[in-house]
Amino acid sequence: MGFPLGYSEFILPKLIFHALSFLGLIKNLIHCFFGHLGLAHLLESDVSWPDHPPHLPQFQSVSAILIRQILPVIKLDELCEDDVPASCAVCLSEFEGHEEIRRLTNCRHIFHRACLDPWLDQDQKTCPLCRAMFIPEELLEDFYERFWEAAGVPDYNE
Repeated sequence: MGFPLGYSEFILPKLIFHALSFLGLIKNLIHCFFGHLGLAHLLESDVSWPDHPPHLPQFQSVSAILIRQILPVIKLDELCEDDVPASCAVCLSEFEGHEEIRRLTNCRHIFHRACLDPWLDQDQKTCPLCRAMFIPEELLEDFYERFWEAAGVPDYNE
């Protein structure tokens, strides 16, 4: 015993395969006939399918929302430090003064807001560059308190 010689025998019975092939042939003949008569526009369907599905609201975790509050967005111009890196470590594009950035509190790395926010949306809680926690030790208690409050758990300490 071995494998069948043709895939048509393996996936579909021969009769169904030949019927579908015959229907495809008829469809092509009709398109050629109408195209020859200049009536091909009559065969076009009125239904237009979208290229991509409509934008669905994206789920954001509670922790991502809270981390965004802790890491505010600022303009690069507003940053008063000399040791600002030349480029974002995520997209490798150079920083410009008018761009929105997020400065991480623990490791002090700087990223474009548009580069770091998708990382947060994946429920990541560490710097994409050095893996330092987003939340500094002194803010962890406040973070957990807010997290449990947002989750609807009263008095998480008890």
